[in-house]
Amino acid sequence: MAREVVAEVDGRKVILMDSITHVEEGDTDQIVVSASHGGVSSGGFASEHRLGAVFFNDAGVGKENAGIAALEMLEGLGVAAGTVDNDSAKIGDARDHWENGVVSHLNETARAAGFREGLPLQEAIASVYGVKTS
Repeated sequence: MAREVVAEVDGRKVILMDSITHVEEGDTDQIVVSASHGGVSSGGFASEHRLGAVFFNDAGVGKENAGIAALEMLEGLGVAAGTVDNDSAKIGDARDHWENGVVSHLNETARAAGFREGLPLQEAIASVYGVKTS
């Protein structure tokens, strides 16, 4: 499973990880692009450390919004969270999320931070955090 820092600004890193299960204490306040689905189990892993922001795959959203359930969980913790459209990036491939993902869903904390649906993920992160991307 890949884990890679792809950008950094003012001490805040953008970390790609193919699975949210790789989140660790050192990721606190960092921006995580995970290629996991945005369901309850992913929300549980993302909740273990207070991330600056986290993005998942919407997995087609699914029954009763199961593919984006993590967004509401993380909203309760004040963490900006969103998903990319499953048709724009492959589940399990964080590099594909970074290079091709399009933001599909956001929690209110993410919207308040300035994120918007419909933008390429890399552009959205750059616009909110001033991160210089490749």
